Amino acid sequence: MDPLIACVDVDYRADHASAACVLLRDWSDATPIDERAVRVEGVAPYEPGAFYKRELPCLLAVLSSLPAPLTCVVIDGYVWLDERSRAGLGARLYDALGAGVAVVGVAKTRFGDGGFAEAVLRGRSQSPLWVTAAGMERSAAADHVRAMHGPHRLPTALSRVDRLCRDAVFSVRG
Repeated sequence: MDPLIACVDVDYRADHASAACVLLRDWSDATPIDERAVRVEGVAPYEPGAFYKRELPCLLAVLSSLPAPLTCVVIDGYVWLDERSRAGLGARLYDALGAGVAVVGVAKTRFGDGGFAEAVLRGRSQSPLWVTAAGMERSAAADHVRAMHGPHRLPTALSRVDRLCRDAVFSVRG
């Protein structure tokens, strides 16, 4: 099977998290080839300045459920947090994946001065997405995000994975 692009996101509930993934063959795909959500128990509490401690285990849980090799993982957030390459969630995911799978961060709000991220305008929006990357050039990552399907600011696959993790319902086994 050809390597795939995984778009991932996490939604936090009172007693667990829902981590979701939408798989694409190509950046411009309108329809995912697969999608899934996993329930993650024992989620760490939010810690200011250390969000990755909460989110990273959830992302790894859903990624470990995938059957095919990945070429890239797209996260909701930043790979880097400044021009000195201070690691954000995406850089920590890149390291956790053995630096063998590119990670592209797509953030909806600017962090700091934003100079370390590439602003990407999509659709008719005048509000950019902020793109950072590890394992590929930032400009290439920004071009990929521009090419993603959908007429709106947020690409279709990223909207879909956000909805999937928020709407996931899991049966409780006893």
